[in-house]
Amino acid sequence: MKGSLIIIAFFLLGTLCGLFHLLPPEVTQSNMSFVALSALIFCVGISIGSDSDVLHTLRHTDKRLLLLPLCTFLGTMAGCFAVSLMLPSRHLSDCLAVGSGFGYYSLSSIFITEYRGAALGTVALLANIARELITLLASPLLARWFGTLAPISVGGATSMDTTLPIITRYSGKDLVTLSVFHGFVMDFSVPFLVTFFCEL
Repeated sequence: MKGSLIIIAFFLLGTLCGLFHLLPPEVTQSNMSFVALSALIFCVGISIGSDSDVLHTLRHTDKRLLLLPLCTFLGTMAGCFAVSLMLPSRHLSDCLAVGSGFGYYSLSSIFITEYRGAALGTVALLANIARELITLLASPLLARWFGTLAPISVGGATSMDTTLPIITRYSGKDLVTLSVFHGFVMDFSVPFLVTFFCEL
């Protein structure tokens, strides 16, 4: 939990720096976040590549576990349907489009803004950031209460990058390969699903 709080503290610090323009424009207008994310993925790749047991683990993983992305999709869509019943002012397709971001806020919010306007795009941004933050903060509880697959599923598309260290810590190193696979599939599906629901 301490590690999650440190991550959240840095997120809030970055938000305040951006809000009060405490950083030079050269930093805020550059692709610094992309570089940082790429470096994180590179480090994860080194960690996985240097572990000789990864391929062995993938080969011997229960094939039913490879259906986890489908379960994540179905669970998220069921949740979006339930939320749409509480928001009569919003179409079901709006809720499904927001949910199908699966935590990939940088891409899904852009698509939704383009198709449905800035208001829903902002909702998508906040909803997907919330999904990532919940994974970062609640992974210990999720793993304890719902099993080691729960943090991976809740992480959605982020389970292969930003939330992977937390997932690895609380779900176990033996599920790292599954987490990366899950994140890759969810990540790949976002542009197709978001545009599909936006066009309904």
